[in-house]
This record gives sequence, C-alpha cells and structure tokens, in this order.
Amino acid sequence: MKRMAYEGIPPALSDLLRDFAFVDRSDRVQLLIELADRFTEVPPRVASRPFPEERRVQHCESEAYVWWEPRPDGALKLYFAVENPQGISARAMAVILDETCSGAPLEQVARVPVDIVFDLFGRDVSMGKGQGLTGIVATVAAAALGRLAELRQEQPARG
Repeated sequence: MKRMAYEGIPPALSDLLRDFAFVDRSDRVQLLIELADRFTEVPPRVASRPFPEERRVQHCESEAYVWWEPRPDGALKLYFAVENPQGISARAMAVILDETCSGAPLEQVARVPVDIVFDLFGRDVSMGKGQGLTGIVATVAAAALGRLAELRQEQPARG
C-alpha cells in the first residue's frame, strides 16, 4: 500500500503524491511524459556546457545535473540539466522537484525522502533508473540541508 502523504514536505509535493496514488499505470506514464515536456534546462547565466562534475548526479544514466541559488526569502531556486535525450524520467523528476520544491521552506525540502521516486514512477522502476532518480531527489534534499547550515552559521554574525 502506498503512503498517501509524507509529513513535513512541501505541500505541493504532498498533493502531487496524493494525486499519483490514484492513477493507474498507463495514465501515470502519460502524466510523467507531460511533465517531462515542461522541462526547461538550466539557464546559461547559472551554468553552461561542459557542466562541472560536482553538479552531476551520481549513478544517473541520464546524466542529470542539479544547481540551486538562494532566493531573497531564504528558499532555493532549483535548476537542472539532463544530457541524455532519452532521459524522460529524469526530466519529469526535475520538473516535479522544481515546481514543488523551488521556493518551499528549506526545512520541508530537506525532509523530502528518496522513496517518493517509487510513489511517482512505480515500484517496478529499473534499478539503474531508480538509482538516478533517487540521486536527483537526494541531491535536492542535501542542497536544502546545506543551505540551512549556511543560514545557521550566518545568524550569529547578524547580531
């Protein structure tokens, strides 16, 4: 049985997960393709090819990369690149994370568990694809944790 909601994650992501819980396999595939079609690559002002290895998601067959920038409100804006033209799942995951986690409170983004991949893509996702997609999620959550740590270090200096 799938979890219907995760505690403490961005509400938009929780809502999306709840919606996906009621979608059959063929409709799920179509929804993920539609999400992938909305993918926009990292803007050149943030990064350009060749992309730095430190931004590459480990174990991702689609050669996904993740960047983030702090927003004035303290949240992060997420950016992605997917080098494999067949990387539909990676592009869909990037759109989901951008649309539900960019601008969300850092504490919520940091709590996003990697197993959302299986609620979104299904339990029968291949091991290679699963590793790449969970790597994308883990990278985003780690970015939020890192930004939280930076903000905590800055607080004493603010007085």
